[in-house]
Amino acid sequence: MGTIFSLLITLLQFYSYALIIYILLSWFPNARESSFGQILGRICEPYLEPFRKIIPPLGMIDISPIVAIIALNFAGMGLQQLYLFIR
Repeated sequence: MGTIFSLLITLLQFYSYALIIYILLSWFPNARESSFGQILGRICEPYLEPFRKIIPPLGMIDISPIVAIIALNFAGMGLQQLYLFIR
């Protein structure tokens, strides 16, 4: 059981890193149009889309990815607490 929780927590961490890399790609011209950027887009956009619907951009700054990463980190912490509770 501990292995499953460990795997899930690791996957959440890797997904957080993928989100950060995807966000950083927006700083470079045509980086999201590269094959790597398109793969990350297919992975990250379905998760980011609901946050973008709820939180509108502030001028040219989109803070919804930050909120999405924080929500993902809270999910990871909740998963850790759940593991400690069942153990």
